[in-house]
Amino acid sequence: MDISVEPATAERFDDVRAILAPRKEGAEACWCLYYRLSSGDFNRLRGPQRPAHLRELCGREHAPGVVGYVAGEPVGWCALGPRTEMGRLERSRTIPKVDDRPVWSIVCFVVRAGYRRRGVAHALLDGATAYASRCGVETLEAYPVDAAGARISGALAYVGTTSMFEAAGFTRVRQTEARSAGLPRWLMRRELTPHR
Repeated sequence: MDISVEPATAERFDDVRAILAPRKEGAEACWCLYYRLSSGDFNRLRGPQRPAHLRELCGREHAPGVVGYVAGEPVGWCALGPRTEMGRLERSRTIPKVDDRPVWSIVCFVVRAGYRRRGVAHALLDGATAYASRCGVETLEAYPVDAAGARISGALAYVGTTSMFEAAGFTRVRQTEARSAGLPRWLMRRELTPHR
């Protein structure tokens, strides 16, 4: 399957919406803002305010994520950005900073039904890494779950798996206190060669 990955710019927001919008009309969705906002700000944003906020982020100099396409159809999303702009992550007690290096964080993957287990998440990770490098990022960080070879629900693996990140050249730095699907999450890093 040929998968292309592009930055989630304002012009591509309809594609981002196609991936992140809840299927049920009127249902609340995260819109990949959970880590970017404080818990108070996240809870105050409701209904159309969340997609409007993400649309605004898509209009900034650096996109808040990347979108994966198959034959022009948007099929997946990966959220990333400077850790310093991830309010909840910056204050996290379960995923603490390990040093003061200016890292970008990968915090979420969403792959549409019908495209899961077909390499979309791997392509998104490769595309996110390439995009971060083009933005001048030297260190990319992520917090995936260690599934220890077990198969876990895609909904619970929204942070990615350690094996996927290891296959993409990331190394384990330290196990965190955070968990997903009852399994530990690791802080992992990859050093990049910036290409501006």
